[in-house]
Amino acid sequence: MSNRHIIETDLNSARNELSGTDSIDNDIMFWDNMSTVRHPVEPMRMAFIMVSLCTNGTASFTVDADEYAIGRNDTVLIPEGHVIDNYSSSPDFCGLTMMMSTSFFYETMRNVSDVSSMMLFSRLHPVVSLSQREADIYTSYFRLLKAKTADTANRYRRNVVQALIQALFYDFGDTVFRVRGNEGWQPRANAIFTDFIRQVELHFRSERRVSWYAGQLCISPKYLADTIKSASGRTPNEWIDKYVTMEIKLMLRNSTKSIKEIASEMNFPNQSFFGKYFKEHAGMSPSEYRKSVCRRSE
Repeated sequence: MSNRHIIETDLNSARNELSGTDSIDNDIMFWDNMSTVRHPVEPMRMAFIMVSLCTNGTASFTVDADEYAIGRNDTVLIPEGHVIDNYSSSPDFCGLTMMMSTSFFYETMRNVSDVSSMMLFSRLHPVVSLSQREADIYTSYFRLLKAKTADTANRYRRNVVQALIQALFYDFGDTVFRVRGNEGWQPRANAIFTDFIRQVELHFRSERRVSWYAGQLCISPKYLADTIKSASGRTPNEWIDKYVTMEIKLMLRNSTKSIKEIASEMNFPNQSFFGKYFKEHAGMSPSEYRKSVCRRSE
């Protein structure tokens, strides 16, 4: 198999790879020159939040192992920690992109109502199709934000950019309501779900116990289970297993580490237990999965 490795990428490395960007420190960056993009040949795990709007053409990519395709007026919101791979685009593809560090995003959004619900929605539905009116509004936001970010003479530059981002996400929240409707909208449950997912993303390689995550959130395991099921339609165990299985697949696909090494890195007690776990959730053994990936790439 080819020796592809998952590249950990942050805003600084992204800025070095792209031309025509405007940024504030390592907190936020805007970019609109798709003609200069060099298609990544390795999977990339993003250490930032990315928001993009397709203005022309088409593109396709995977987020972890899920495939997505976008076209004109589709917006993409991908939280930090996810792996982007298999990117391709049409020759006429154009788009607008905003990248934010996680700390900057939550600092900016700390007083915005329903931000946890919006991030929950994006984790389940990273691609949203906009009306032409919505696309025009978001394009205006992007252009203004990019211009304000570039205005280094403005002593309140950072504050102005944060205020505009808040306004943008209030409008995005309205779009989310349009797409999914009010039914099932549970701010408290969604906030707990978002906190739970953030903990899972940080600790799934070493912790797979629901009780441990409940303790981190200072709630009972039963309340956590009921809340996560209500908010997302999946149990906490299903979400933990999803992250663990996805990471194992990425490691089997993109590294030459032995199965024993992967089992150890993922904190399984032994290779036998690791194999049984993976087969239960992926439908085949780790070696069978690695062989199937190699055959598809030949």
